[in-house]
Amino acid sequence: MVATIITAIISLLVGGVITWFVLNYITVSKSKQIIEEAHKEAESIKKDKLLEVKEKFISLKADLEKQVSARNSKIQSQEAKLKQREMIINQKQEEVHKKKSELDTVRENLDNQLEIVEKKKGELDKVHKVEIERLEALSGLSAEEAKERLAQSLKEEAQTSAAAFINEVMEEAKMTANKEAKKIVVQSIQRVATETAIENAISVFHIDSDEIKGRIIGREGRNIRALEAATGIEIIVDDTPEAIILSGFDPVRREIARLALHQLVQDGRIHPARIEEVVNKVRKQVEEEIIETGKRTTIDLGIHGLHPELIRMIGRMKYRSSYGQNLLQHSRETANLCAIMASELGLNPKKAKRAGLLHDIGKVPDDEPELPHAILGMKLAEKYKEKPDIANAIGSHHDETEMTSLLAPIVQVCDAISGARPGARREIVEAYIKRLNDLEQLALSYPGVVKTYAIQAGRELRVIVGADRITDVETENLSNEIAKKIQDEMTYPGQVKITVIRETRAVAFAK
Repeated sequence: MVATIITAIISLLVGGVITWFVLNYITVSKSKQIIEEAHKEAESIKKDKLLEVKEKFISLKADLEKQVSARNSKIQSQEAKLKQREMIINQKQEEVHKKKSELDTVRENLDNQLEIVEKKKGELDKVHKVEIERLEALSGLSAEEAKERLAQSLKEEAQTSAAAFINEVMEEAKMTANKEAKKIVVQSIQRVATETAIENAISVFHIDSDEIKGRIIGREGRNIRALEAATGIEIIVDDTPEAIILSGFDPVRREIARLALHQLVQDGRIHPARIEEVVNKVRKQVEEEIIETGKRTTIDLGIHGLHPELIRMIGRMKYRSSYGQNLLQHSRETANLCAIMASELGLNPKKAKRAGLLHDIGKVPDDEPELPHAILGMKLAEKYKEKPDIANAIGSHHDETEMTSLLAPIVQVCDAISGARPGARREIVEAYIKRLNDLEQLALSYPGVVKTYAIQAGRELRVIVGADRITDVETENLSNEIAKKIQDEMTYPGQVKITVIRETRAVAFAK
């Protein structure tokens, strides 16, 4: 029993060992097979990778060969260009050498010719001296005297021909320029309708009877003193029948005093408290009227965007006058003329109208600085943000600054047209007579002038010269010189015509 058990155990052990060996053999054989298959796959992968690397290498090599060939071709083309340039430079150098050699030969020839010329010049100088000595001996004049006489005769001939030429040019220019200028000016004037009546700031207050004078003066003069203190105007109550004189430099204050007097006389209550109340009320009314007048003027003329202070100054022009011509009327007329003339010349009529309206604002400032009104007006326009060409037109309309735009001469011309038309301005008799005398004395200061006559209210000057002192050619020069001197030294409206008269008289007596 035991033996069978042992035998069975041994048989089991032997079978297990055999089974282990068999399994181990099978495992080893499988691992060898797997290893062999792995080696085969590795070899195939290695071959594939080697083929890929070879293909990439071949493609890269081909690309590099292409790049190298392209660079080589560029280098070869550049070398060819350089060789061609070198050939051209060599050719130019050869040409330069040839020209240099030719120039050397020409210089040598010139030097030789100069030597010949110098020799001939020396011979000519000798001959010239001999001929001059002969001419001096024959004429009895030295060479310097002959030169002076010849120069004098040529100078006189040149002056005569120059004067004739100047007159021809001036006449031709006048025929063309004056024709066009007159056409534009006449068209501008014809298209502007203006009043011939001149409006002045009122300085005389008319009353119904002289009894009111006592009430205006008041007890011990208290009413008139209160009125003068409130208005800043001197009130003169004298023997003038039914009139009281208002004296003051400020026309706005004169207007306030006139209106206040009118209300006080109508009301009948005249005492210091009432005077102060009425004057303050009238002052506000006048200020409102000034602003309203400025606004209405700008609306009538179609001018927009003006500063309120400029509008107020335009309203103040209503109470100003220049040589008897109302300043607002003159400015409106100038503005319309400027617009018409600018449109005729193809310029901006709105700008021209604006500059024409504002050209005299320097006459109505609140303060009175020591500046010409044109310069002051230009500074005010710049202060209130007007454009530079408009400010320049305002400042240069009396030639006190340089004109920088075409608006400036238009404003200057239209200002002169408005002020120079008949009936526009009055002139003080003394100043008028002085201007006529100055015209005559200015012409008398020239040598050869015998008499002078200022006629047509100083718009024409007749100058009579002595026939034995001045020639016909010199009379033309004299008229131009007198005209230029009048322009430079005198102030006058419009233009002055200068007529120089040269006459020869033969007088005989029959006895």
